[in-house]
Amino acid sequence: MRIALVILHTDPARGGAERYTVDLAAGLARRGHDVTLIGGDSGASVAREERDGAGYTRVLVPMRGLTRSGKYEHFAAETERWLDAHPQDVVHAMLPMRRCDVYHPHAGLAVNALLGKPVQTFFNPRRRLFAKIERRLLGGARPPVVLCLSNYIKGEVRESCPTLAADRMVRLFNAVALDRFTPPESRPAGGLVEVLMVAQDFERKGLGTAIRALAHAPAMKLTVVGRDKSAPYAALARKIGVAARVEFAGSQKDVRPFYRRAGFLVLPTRHDPCSLVVLEALACGLPVISTTFNGACEVMTHDVHGYVLDRPDDDRALADAMNTLADPARRAAMQAACVALRPVLSYEHHLDEVEAIYGRVNEDRRARL
Repeated sequence: MRIALVILHTDPARGGAERYTVDLAAGLARRGHDVTLIGGDSGASVAREERDGAGYTRVLVPMRGLTRSGKYEHFAAETERWLDAHPQDVVHAMLPMRRCDVYHPHAGLAVNALLGKPVQTFFNPRRRLFAKIERRLLGGARPPVVLCLSNYIKGEVRESCPTLAADRMVRLFNAVALDRFTPPESRPAGGLVEVLMVAQDFERKGLGTAIRALAHAPAMKLTVVGRDKSAPYAALARKIGVAARVEFAGSQKDVRPFYRRAGFLVLPTRHDPCSLVVLEALACGLPVISTTFNGACEVMTHDVHGYVLDRPDDDRALADAMNTLADPARRAAMQAACVALRPVLSYEHHLDEVEAIYGRVNEDRRARL
């Protein structure tokens, strides 16, 4: 099958959707598909192709313009031009395009990101452009299949696009490369229990709540991994007297050592379509405390693999859950339950589902001919 995966940036070091797309390209290529990964290059004058060592072709199309939205418009036009010259069986876009067979909004719909944010919207014309393209894409006569990372996001799509037929919305849960994310043979014992938080957007992911909860969880220390401004949160930790129990580790190329030494993960997020951090932690045998606003929690059972909180700003409820996991026996039982969950998180199972969706897309196309 000829498959084009479209994303603005193709550097997996950016994490999130970029890393997922590169991994997907390699996985589909391993299964014998003819895969092209299309991204933008602000320095290119013409599209250039290069063969990746993982078995797929990378195509970098020009992305020029004076503004971010202008660059994106140029990238979209150049991508369409390349696709016109190189017909594909499936075009799978990770961000809004004027045409695609599969639309995979990893952060949720662009139109939802604008709701209630007039100031941010005014200063982010590219976000407005994304929403405009997305409305036309999903409101057209032949909308793509929309891949929803969780039922939580599927509900948002249904609410935002009431005319979109139910069979155009498919839940496709994230997955983990189990050979990379493995549980340790043992974890540190004695002393303070290390609580891990991995995030790039500290405000949305609830770092303030986690630090405030620490004031009510004296047996814990918090390690924060991620790239964001830490100064306001370090000041909060000093103000409430927990600074000595908070470590800001910054951005890390490899988070696995942190997963393997921690006692459990906290992510009191206000919105997460399906946090890959949560799935990676579970695969490493790490119990998780997160919220009902995180689609990844759909794979968990409350009080078995961790705790799913109703309110992301409830630091007392978070502290209560953390204090429960201060008990080594309780923590060990949950860690064992997380290890047993690993087959559900399999990346190969994820690829099976992706291939089934592509097959359905091709059946739909043949039915229209």
